[in-house]
Amino acid sequence: MRKEEKHKLINKLKSLESLSTEERSYLIDLLNQKKYGLVWEDKPEAVEEQLRQHLPVLEEVAAKAIVNGEEHPNHILIEGDNLHALTALTFTHEGKVDVIYIDPPYNTGKENEFRYNDKWILKDHPFKHSLWLNFISKRLSIAKKLLSKTGVMVIHIDENEFDALNLLLETEIFSEEDFLGAVIWNKQNPKGDAKGVATMHEYVLIYAKDKQSFTALENALSRSKPNAVQILNKAKKLYSKIGKTEIPDAIKEVIKPFNFSKEALDDFKVTYDLELVNKEFQSWLNRQDFSGGEKAYKFIDENGFVYQSVSMAWPNKEQAPDDYYIPLTHPITRRACPVPSRGWRNPSKTMESLLERNLILFGDDESTQPRRKYLLEENLFENTPSIYNNGSSDDELFKTLEIEFPYPKPVSASKYFLQAIHPNPKIILDFFAGSGTTLHATMQLNAEDGGKRQCILVTNNENNICEEVTYERNRRVIQGYTNSKGQEVAGLTQNNLRYYKSGFVPSMVTEPHKRMLTQHSTELLCIKEDCYIDLTEANGFNPAQCRLFSNGKGKHLTVVYHSRQQTEVCEQLIGYIKGLQSLAEPVRLYAFSPEKETLAEDFWEVADKIEAVPLPEAIYNAYKATFRVLKLDRKSPTAPVVEAAEADLFATTQAEA
Repeated sequence: MRKEEKHKLINKLKSLESLSTEERSYLIDLLNQKKYGLVWEDKPEAVEEQLRQHLPVLEEVAAKAIVNGEEHPNHILIEGDNLHALTALTFTHEGKVDVIYIDPPYNTGKENEFRYNDKWILKDHPFKHSLWLNFISKRLSIAKKLLSKTGVMVIHIDENEFDALNLLLETEIFSEEDFLGAVIWNKQNPKGDAKGVATMHEYVLIYAKDKQSFTALENALSRSKPNAVQILNKAKKLYSKIGKTEIPDAIKEVIKPFNFSKEALDDFKVTYDLELVNKEFQSWLNRQDFSGGEKAYKFIDENGFVYQSVSMAWPNKEQAPDDYYIPLTHPITRRACPVPSRGWRNPSKTMESLLERNLILFGDDESTQPRRKYLLEENLFENTPSIYNNGSSDDELFKTLEIEFPYPKPVSASKYFLQAIHPNPKIILDFFAGSGTTLHATMQLNAEDGGKRQCILVTNNENNICEEVTYERNRRVIQGYTNSKGQEVAGLTQNNLRYYKSGFVPSMVTEPHKRMLTQHSTELLCIKEDCYIDLTEANGFNPAQCRLFSNGKGKHLTVVYHSRQQTEVCEQLIGYIKGLQSLAEPVRLYAFSPEKETLAEDFWEVADKIEAVPLPEAIYNAYKATFRVLKLDRKSPTAPVVEAAEADLFATTQAEA
């Protein structure tokens, strides 16, 4: 039973008057009891306890911003604990992320790999698995809230926690219905220090937010045939030889060492026709290290299209409907061709369409059963297989970049998984960013296909990794660098990178603290609305009272820091909004409002041009569900007592729980 279904059933039980209080309580307890799954010791983290007294915000480090043009994707790098950052992202990106792609600590027990409450968890720690599950489960629970309805979560893991992670995802975070499969990444390099079988692979687990919605996407969980473009280009080159008289390439290689005279070479020339083109094409294919599926496309037709011949017989054991037994007429003899014993694969209407498009292959006469003609250019994708072979390394890249980082994930691997799972992700999140490979891969994909994918990275700054590795690596990739051969590598300049640090404001809900949260929310709002061009002072506004932003493409964001009783600011703002032309969408107007009420009546003159949101209530509402996941709505006996006013913030959470 899915969690959503269980909650609906619990709500029904609560409303049944025919049951006594004791009976309802008993049935609800039964529903909440774990029937299958993991059990581990729940030990709060220090960063988790920090959220009892503080609300996370993001503060931009403007000096590190790389801006090449507002028309380019704005990638985001957040320095800070990923639990804090994920909480902040629930306000900016809930339901917006298409792919969460992470490579968390594998809990191998090696030094400097997995840290919990400022202690490195080594191999002999008695609760190493419980601590790891406690650490990862909270982050995954929050991260799931960020996924769009068609979003997917893609997680690298090795044998140390594969079983625990898969069970956690299946029973606690998602459900078995949302499991899309596991890919085994064969790294083609067995571990040399193995005490048993030498492991040379790791796993990539894939779960959908909603499997039905995700699989409905065109080309979901499919990859481009690796050598399709090469095959098509070779066929095009050979087809262009038809009618020409020249020496075939295969013969050129054989006679090259003999240095024949020009006159003698004429004896080796042939005039190309379609039959010869096909022979040369098939000879070339047989010499290539391609898959059997790719080599099956071994024919070139009279129009230059590459194709393969496939049976059209009904594939199932049971007999097909009558409509699937209608014979096809041979185009020359005008006689009926044999029908497969269990019928055709397609109904008569589909067969008529295939005939009209010349996608059915007939034999010399009616005695041969017709077959389907599959064009390669119409079948450039194939299902993503469960094995991925890649033994490459990016060690040389890091030497070139003059950055030290052990065992960086190859960009080629990240590109593969970002391409072969979700067909068209707009926003990609990696909250275990490491060296920043996910952003590097995202930018390369954008450069290759003209995409506008946006990437959000989160990492702490342990040993200065965020500043000196994650940021520096991608700064150099964007701006260009010199490789080991002294050659200039062009930068991926059609990208912007913005750097943020996680910050905090007190969680007390007195008016001064509400105002403080509002004043510190500007960066959050810019990220949420993807608006970064500051128009405040250029339009005569006081930055201490109000900030104006645009994305340069007709979208506008306004943040008012003071109470709506500040009529002077309101009037000035109304005049500004009235003058805005070519709005792509209503102006997002965020304004401080201590009483939670809407702001529409204060801006009634421009009601048709704005969407008003009260602050900080909008942020409180976004964080409440996250606090419930972390159980911060329940007082911990070990946690410091927060101001009594905090109760107001969590009152709704407790009622919902």
